[in-house]
Amino acid sequence: MTPSVPTPLAARTPPLAEPSAWHELRLTVNGRAVTAQVESRLLLSDFLRDRLGLTGTHVGCEHGVCGACTVLVDDEPVRTCLTLAVQCEGADIRTVESLAPDGSPLTPVQRAFHECHGMQCGFCTPGFVMTATALAEQPERPDEEQVADALSGHLCRCTGYRNIRRAVCQALDERFGE
Repeated sequence: MTPSVPTPLAARTPPLAEPSAWHELRLTVNGRAVTAQVESRLLLSDFLRDRLGLTGTHVGCEHGVCGACTVLVDDEPVRTCLTLAVQCEGADIRTVESLAPDGSPLTPVQRAFHECHGMQCGFCTPGFVMTATALAEQPERPDEEQVADALSGHLCRCTGYRNIRRAVCQALDERFGE
């Protein structure tokens, strides 16, 4: 008996190759106009990291719990692991890379995190920094409860939060003159 040669499987088109699954996306990322073809199901985190090479947006839990993937979408903190890229059509997105580009001086938030040792391993830092940036850009100083509420959406396994809170408060003091 001669061994049978397996018959190759017919090439299959992936389900998302269907034209209706692709969308043209136009948005602004870190001040730069971006136009791209994206799949309906592409997460914003994957778009930023894999398509645009903005790897400062960290992906931790992929469930919206840890906050490491937080960026600002139209000046509001957003979890990119829960947001589809197509939902950001026309939006203005800022990632941690936008804060001190090309050797620019650190922002007050970044400087405060450095001075207060508000990081250890650094994995969660971009998400905390983007949320703190949104707090610092408010028209009025957020109170302690608002700061605690904003930071409660982030997890850090290294610092115990004391230095992170101190850093955020220092940045807010600088911004609001206290």
